[in-house]
Amino acid sequence: MRKNIKVPKILKINWIKDLSVSVVYNNGESRIIDFRKVLKALNITSDSPAYKLYDPYEFSKAELVDNTLSWSNVKQYITKKNGKKEKVPFEIGADVLLKYSKPEKPEFLLEVGKKVKEMRMKSGLTQQELAIRSGTTRNYISRIENERSDIELNTLRKIIETGLGKHLDLQIKE
Repeated sequence: MRKNIKVPKILKINWIKDLSVSVVYNNGESRIIDFRKVLKALNITSDSPAYKLYDPYEFSKAELVDNTLSWSNVKQYITKKNGKKEKVPFEIGADVLLKYSKPEKPEFLLEVGKKVKEMRMKSGLTQQELAIRSGTTRNYISRIENERSDIELNTLRKIIETGLGKHLDLQIKE
């Protein structure tokens, strides 16, 4: 039987600050990549064309090309099968970048966890009592309150409306 191999792909650049970048992978997860670690691991030295990426201005010119990060301002040469050299932009595969990344916790999740805990405590409920009322587990409530778990909208609705007896109102702001 053949295994499905999922190749990581970057779908979007969220932001670039200093030598870090936040990206969205094809599994839907936002991750932060610290390029100080990446460049060090790749042993990028001062004689390498990629050394200019240590400059935040040059680094900020990252673009998304073929689902990975690319810098057209950093040129390197590759040797083709026919022996000729070709000038290409500097790129690092999305799989390598995934290895050096860490999950980015969205502000939304931080606010939800704090709000659930605040409302539960105001209601005088334990995590266990809220879990029973909302049809989930105490462990799951704890993970949400401590920002260790994503939460699905339907589950959030159950916790807020059924478990806490409150009304859930979501807004999307520009």
